[in-house]
Amino acid sequence: MSSTASWSYNKPCTLWKRIRDADGSDTDGGGQPYGFHPPINIMCDYIGGLSSKLSELGKGIVVKNTFFTAYADAEEGDYILIGTSTDTNPYNTKADEIRAFTQWNDTLDGVEDDWAIITGV
Repeated sequence: MSSTASWSYNKPCTLWKRIRDADGSDTDGGGQPYGFHPPINIMCDYIGGLSSKLSELGKGIVVKNTFFTAYADAEEGDYILIGTSTDTNPYNTKADEIRAFTQWNDTLDGVEDDWAIITGV
């Protein structure tokens, strides 16, 4: 992590990665999920947000969190929590499912790219 990132990404968060097979599937042949790897702690900064969605069914509110981090291995379907947890099941916590992530260049130090991990899209 660059010196700039270590200044900015100063809040611990917990991430649970889904267990996936060699093809990237997170379920077995019968549709049962494989579960999660043990939780890992990563350093982040974060911000919450609200947006509204309109459709023919009406208006809905979407609550999301965006986590800024140097951690590069998050994937859609993994779970993330503000704070630390040792619980092996993210469903027992208030963790949010990762729905999207974006990558951008570490312009200041050029050490490693930065990532935004987004929940609730």
